Amino acid sequence: MNKDRLTKILGEEPTGMSSAGGGCIADSQIVSTRSGKKFFLKQGFTNGMFEKEAHGLQELTLPGVIRIPKVIDVGEDYLILEHIEGGARKKDFFEDFGHQFALLHQYSAPKFGFFEDNFIGSTPQKNIASDAEATNWPLFYWNNRLFFQFRLAEKNGYADEQLTSLISKLENRLEKILENSEEPPSLLHGDLWGGNYMTDESGNPVLIDPAVYYGHREADLAMTKLFGGFSKKFYEAYQETYPLKPGFERREPAYLLYHVLNHLNLFGLNYYSQTVHLLKQLQ
Repeated sequence: MNKDRLTKILGEEPTGMSSAGGGCIADSQIVSTRSGKKFFLKQGFTNGMFEKEAHGLQELTLPGVIRIPKVIDVGEDYLILEHIEGGARKKDFFEDFGHQFALLHQYSAPKFGFFEDNFIGSTPQKNIASDAEATNWPLFYWNNRLFFQFRLAEKNGYADEQLTSLISKLENRLEKILENSEEPPSLLHGDLWGGNYMTDESGNPVLIDPAVYYGHREADLAMTKLFGGFSKKFYEAYQETYPLKPGFERREPAYLLYHVLNHLNLFGLNYYSQTVHLLKQLQ
């Protein structure tokens, strides 16, 4: 984005831009202005990704329980957020984070899904549910998460006979696997791993880079375990605030599977064996 355009959007002249680094798939920069303010600029896509991310961030602010970067402006090819200075975690960081995340999940909606489709990483995520899916979590999760990713794997050439057979068997078992965990649809971050939260200048947690929808909260918690980055105290505080229904450990592989399938589609066959391992756990 050129300087004149950025000046018009921000209402003041930028005096410097520096790379934000990190693992974000977009081109991310910190913009400094003449008044001393800083903004976080993301650009590099023109597929609606930034508008969807803005809507997700705005949705996450509704419960008012955890810090979310404020959306300053968004367009087809850019997203401008408040710049949050990173800091050291305060002493009770993970206890507070677990408690706040549980409160976020207590914010609910009448139906599963979201008002629009969005993205998980750079993969499209289907959120617009049929009437049947909107009130039936196993059906929503199968059609819009697991089977959608499987069809992408077929398209990408990763769905061999073994994977196809295991997925077919899971379709007939998923409802049984998820039974007795029924709950109202919770507001989900959708892609919470160690790289999608940060610590602000006061040592408090901040959620970033969401893939928001309303679904089963166990799906959000499963993703936190895929790559680590969350302490035991996070889960203990969560359970004290909003206890999970019995059997959540048994259901966890079904929720991990969505994200591992997504990584298979994004990054290739290095995730094939992990995908098969999870599917075998669910047979």
